[in-house]
Amino acid sequence: MIFGRDIGIDLGTATVLVSTRNKGVILREPTVVSMDKNTGRLLNVGMAAQRMLGRTPGNIVAIRPMRDGAICDYDMTERMLKEIVRKVQSFSLLKPRIIISVPTGITEVEERAVIDAGIAAGARKVYLMEAPLAAAIGAGLDITKPDGHMVIDIGGGTTDIAVLSLSGVVESESLKAGGDAFDDALIKYIRRKHNVLIGETTAEELKKGIGCVFPRAEAVAVEVKGRCLLTGLPRVVAVSSTDTFEAFEEVTERIIEAVHSVLEATPPELVADISQNGIILTGGNSLLWGFDRLISSRTNITTHSADDADLCVANGLGKALAWVGEMTEGPINLSRRKQMRI
Repeated sequence: MIFGRDIGIDLGTATVLVSTRNKGVILREPTVVSMDKNTGRLLNVGMAAQRMLGRTPGNIVAIRPMRDGAICDYDMTERMLKEIVRKVQSFSLLKPRIIISVPTGITEVEERAVIDAGIAAGARKVYLMEAPLAAAIGAGLDITKPDGHMVIDIGGGTTDIAVLSLSGVVESESLKAGGDAFDDALIKYIRRKHNVLIGETTAEELKKGIGCVFPRAEAVAVEVKGRCLLTGLPRVVAVSSTDTFEAFEEVTERIIEAVHSVLEATPPELVADISQNGIILTGGNSLLWGFDRLISSRTNITTHSADDADLCVANGLGKALAWVGEMTEGPINLSRRKQMRI
């Protein structure tokens, strides 16, 4: 281990990713912790804790400390970050500097909570970077020029839409609509249509397996197990990709409206650039089938998913560590820097 090496943390609602400047992503864990309620002892962090969701006895609770891109349980977030930093740092003589990604619509209170949690977890200094900016860097876009790029980062808790130019955010909007909203919509749809209740884990597996936000040429279907709300007994129902399309419609409409809103507020010259450069999709939930086709059809702008879309923010944070010595603590805008090499 390199003593005191700096790290980037993509602190997502669903997943935490840790990256370094030279190695890229070195750790990926679900944003879940489990603890013993009687003793307050932290039991597990990440995948081991996620397996406990919905399956714990009375004295053990599995918690997701992030909600809609913000910290909802500060103590658990701090303890989770401390464990994650310990995993990647091992023995170190010097505390690391950490860059943490945040949604574009973060409030000052939420911002302070992230910084405090990072310091408490063992950081020497904490810097914040807006997720779409990190995603653009991770996707390999050259955002240093006076040329407009639009990035739509669809994460677990939020969707961040931003127009970037000259290393800064020109226009942006952050929605509390991401993977969790898609999961909730699917749970409600199956409950309403089949009178069957499924869990969050099942909904997520269903979303990843056959979920779509644009009509498929040929529908696919799978069988899903849940609890019948009429009898209280286990029941198996068939769910098709067409069902998921209908379930997701309300959430996708919110995202499309936000995209239109950002484009309307963007200077015409940058809109012309975006029309030529296209729209880039990043974030794990941008990989839902048909997202690029949906946005392209509704904006008339070529849209495509970035390579390793789910890793773009973390990779961008890793690259940004090259300039960490020139950054100001707290929220950062790279356009403040005189020079930037991507």
